[in-house]
Amino acid sequence: MDGKAVSKGKYEMDMCNGPLLHKIIIFAVPVVLSGILQLLFNAADIVVVGRFAGNQALAAVGSTSALINLLINVFIGLSVGANVLVARFYGSKQESEMHDMVHTAVATALVSGVFLVFLGCLLASPALRLMGTPDDVIGQSVIYMRIYFVGMPAMMAYNFGSAILRAIGDTKRPLYYLLVAGIVNVVLNLVFVIVFHMGVAGVALATAISQTISAALVLRCLMQMDGMCHLDLKELKISRDKLFKMIQIGVPAGLQGALFSVSNVLIQSSVNSFGSTAMAGNTAGANVEGFVYTAMNSFYQTAISFTGQNYGAMKFRRIGKILLICQGLVITVGLVMGNLAYLFGNVILKLYSSDPQVIRYALMRMGIICTFYCLCGMMDVMVGSMRGMGFSILPMIVSLTGACLFRVVWIMTIFQKIHTLPCLYWSYPISWALTFAVHLACWTFLYRRVLRQSSGMAGQTAPGSAG
Repeated sequence: MDGKAVSKGKYEMDMCNGPLLHKIIIFAVPVVLSGILQLLFNAADIVVVGRFAGNQALAAVGSTSALINLLINVFIGLSVGANVLVARFYGSKQESEMHDMVHTAVATALVSGVFLVFLGCLLASPALRLMGTPDDVIGQSVIYMRIYFVGMPAMMAYNFGSAILRAIGDTKRPLYYLLVAGIVNVVLNLVFVIVFHMGVAGVALATAISQTISAALVLRCLMQMDGMCHLDLKELKISRDKLFKMIQIGVPAGLQGALFSVSNVLIQSSVNSFGSTAMAGNTAGANVEGFVYTAMNSFYQTAISFTGQNYGAMKFRRIGKILLICQGLVITVGLVMGNLAYLFGNVILKLYSSDPQVIRYALMRMGIICTFYCLCGMMDVMVGSMRGMGFSILPMIVSLTGACLFRVVWIMTIFQKIHTLPCLYWSYPISWALTFAVHLACWTFLYRRVLRQSSGMAGQTAPGSAG
């Protein structure tokens, strides 16, 4: 029994009592490192193909990113729903509800992963052609995407499993598992591309194998845990009640991500019109920015878990403090990392390509997006706090209107008149600023509503559970 207690104390976190700043930092740092390691899966692909397979291979890998995100974001959104609900049940100590939620989440992950294998392989070629992918790139793009999607069951299992662990405050073990998988990914990339000359097929296969390893480790962790989060494969089933609640919170989050990807697909298509060199530069610049975004996104995930646990424990006053701390941290990280990435861009980008034109295009993107990236983090933290309280539909509507729809309109109007890449990239920071302002107003309204209803919360359904 003592051993169990030590294990719980080592990895789980009580987010409902004690000082917040210290706990938020302890929680967020492994999430930052985990996100960076996960991003390194794709970065390793891009660096290896850029250096050893040429600009066309680099463009091929980069051209699939927006489409891949479009196809998987709805299902990744469901893991957000799982995170919120597990945190809430953990905070309110509902063991039976927690048991059903864990098993429903893992079963949903595996089913959705299998579905995505068929969806990705079927849509790869027609969707990439619809995006206007150049003829000298599309063949390799299709190969990369189809092999990548074979690893979808593993990707879904890891994302849902790590969401469960984050909800109870365990951000360390997902980091350890990704470290192992990341090392395997880099080694296999080098072997498949340099030794076996497999090109984009090699980097896609390396990514799928490494994702399988991280998924196996996180599922093994849940199976070996004691207490509310224990996973028993024999009891895997989808509870309709838990799935419905997960859909209520997760599907709006996933739809938001998917429809954001629609705007990114349109932007990628617009970039494609400038040729494969511009595509390669855009890919390299976006990949560097990804590290900054991942660091900021950790505070979005932190806001969800901390808010969810405190909401479940009915400690509503702490929710405002959580938001303020997460905003302060995300602004600091976004400003520092974003501007450093741009200032040292010449050095960093040489890892991706030695072509001066590719580097020039990458810096053109980073000079606009990286320097204002903190606005994106501020916007996401607002959404994380609202989702942690169970409100998911309103932030989805605001985000889609203020960012996604705005970018589509920008591409169809302003970009048509000023047909340059800088004009295209300016749609990002302007949309972030507008969307953050509206999110702030919505959060204030919802938080006051929660506080007004807090006196009648005991024994009742949470006011935000219907989104």
